[in-house]
Amino acid sequence: MKILVATDGSKHALRAVKYAVRLAHLLRTRNRITLVSVHDDTGLRHAKSFVGKDQVADYLRELSEKEMKPAIKLLKTDDIDYDMEIRTGHVAQEIVACANEGKFDMIVLGSKGRGAVADMLLGSVVHKVMALAKQPVAVVK
Repeated sequence: MKILVATDGSKHALRAVKYAVRLAHLLRTRNRITLVSVHDDTGLRHAKSFVGKDQVADYLRELSEKEMKPAIKLLKTDDIDYDMEIRTGHVAQEIVACANEGKFDMIVLGSKGRGAVADMLLGSVVHKVMALAKQPVAVVK
């Protein structure tokens, strides 16, 4: 089973990684877990004109690598092979695109735990991924 885990460095995302590790052990899967980190670069488009596109891309890559460190540590501790994907763009769309392109069997996400009113007004990455994904989506609290 190919498992894609979206991570943003939060405690909720780390719980999702722990869940994916348990799944991998239970299913005795030989496939790797893939971590994906996506940053929306919309707000940085103006900055690109001042500091350059490459500097913004480097910043977002470094941020993603920093956010993935706790997840990578956990995967290494549990002796799980892993891959990493770093993307920019609309977060939910990029997670689903990654899942489709990599032919993943499941997407695992951490819940942010936002209130019901905020979710109704703003939507959430989790809701958008669930709406767009063809694969099963596990949301870990």
